[in-house]
Amino acid sequence: MPEPSPRSPRRRPPAERVRDRIRAAAGDEVARRVPNGYQRLGRVLVLRLPASLRPFFRSIGEAWRSELGVDTVLVRTGPITGELRTPRVETIAGGGTETEVVEHGIRWRFDAARLMFAAGNRVERVRAGTLVRPGEMVADLFAGVGYFAIPAAKRGRACEVVAVDRNPMAVRYLEENARRNGVADRVRAVLGDNRTVELPLAAFDRVFLGYLPSALPWVPRALDLLRPEGGWVHVHTVVDARAAVRTAETLVAESVSNASGELLAPPKGRVVKPYGPGRNHVVVDAKVRPPSPSVGSAASRSR
Repeated sequence: MPEPSPRSPRRRPPAERVRDRIRAAAGDEVARRVPNGYQRLGRVLVLRLPASLRPFFRSIGEAWRSELGVDTVLVRTGPITGELRTPRVETIAGGGTETEVVEHGIRWRFDAARLMFAAGNRVERVRAGTLVRPGEMVADLFAGVGYFAIPAAKRGRACEVVAVDRNPMAVRYLEENARRNGVADRVRAVLGDNRTVELPLAAFDRVFLGYLPSALPWVPRALDLLRPEGGWVHVHTVVDARAAVRTAETLVAESVSNASGELLAPPKGRVVKPYGPGRNHVVVDAKVRPPSPSVGSAASRSR
């Protein structure tokens, strides 16, 4: 009877292997300061490195590129800023920043240096497709490259998704991603400010409001888009981590009430991910009925 083959040794984590390379090139002190964490976006890797390591950025980037086999390594140089949610990054290894991420059979192509794509929102992107019911009309007011719009059309089988974004580059990739996923006939990309672009009122079954730090100011706009009998809004916001879900649910309920809408069921929130020290990114699902036409539109209610 043949002897069992010895178990192969477990491979060490990537950060440890990177530190070995840095230790050989720059010494033990520098190697110890290399963080464990990284975000992989297809062929592009994104790191957070302390400024004290700047003289070694290129060596660190090349070490990560060799260990993980990616094309390009970026380092974050500041927070995501502005309404366009533009990343602040610097290339420290490689060159090209266009990449593709595949999650549960859905493909997103984008430029990782110029457009946001948060790995921490993966579960929420998948969940968007499970929330939508076949035949629904869906609006996504912060569509980006199709984070929720593509799953709504492909997995949820919405009859139409109207996907709005004011960033021309994001809209270009959104249209490309709709084609690549075979849903271009049901995803209509709209370039413009979602507060002013012309959208069909009282026509949608569901509205996604995926904007941070808070989409609460857009609740009145979402109510105007929902069918008179009601529908769903999915509101993203950032709140204190203590009692995060309850706080977010209360804020959404207050926003609906202030816009003269009606909750058809208690809102339900869930934590998406941490968002800085002591803060959480929360999404709240709320089934609501918009105000009757006699109450007036969101524009008139805000005057």
